Amino acid sequence: MLRVGLTGSIGMGKSTTAAMFREAGAAVYDADAAVAALYSPGGAAVAPLEAAFPGVTRDGAVDREALRQRVLGHPEALKRLNAVVHPLVARHRADAFQALEAQGADLLVLDVPLLFETGGDAKMDAVVVVSAPPDLQHARVLTRPGMTPERLDAILAQQMPDAEKRARADFVVDTSGGLDQARAQVAAIVAALRDPAWRSRRARPS
Repeated sequence: MLRVGLTGSIGMGKSTTAAMFREAGAAVYDADAAVAALYSPGGAAVAPLEAAFPGVTRDGAVDREALRQRVLGHPEALKRLNAVVHPLVARHRADAFQALEAQGADLLVLDVPLLFETGGDAKMDAVVVVSAPPDLQHARVLTRPGMTPERLDAILAQQMPDAEKRARADFVVDTSGGLDQARAQVAAIVAALRDPAWRSRRARPS
């Protein structure tokens, strides 16, 4: 089963692109959805995050906005958060992979926002970056409830620049041309990955 990392900065259209991969027959693992499950009532991250950041849980679940306020712009707090959450996500992911392989999946797309930032690209057979021009990215993000230019700048400061992500990718999906063009790009990527001649990035000389 080929493991394909799907990543991109905020506002690039990554979630929509992930859905297109699913439509094209690939299995999709959503890291954000996994985190949401861990943060929900009874989730494995609730107790350790309350211990690390007292006051960030409410009604047995993690209050994501309260947690965001505690870590945004505070590198040491973010490091502490990652130390709690990343091992839990890794365990959840391993269980999901095992189940998908048992079901016969040949192509698994991992929707991971911070793939490069966390070094996860080293474990992928291919990496797809979703991209769009900065003006379009900003226009999309600033329509979200509660979003401000200052908050967007803080989020982008924690993410690898789009140009660097594109330079490190095996494939790029440009979402600026509309849904049909993006869907065609996804179909071409799936065909390329299923070609027996495709060579995993893990098998290439470093």
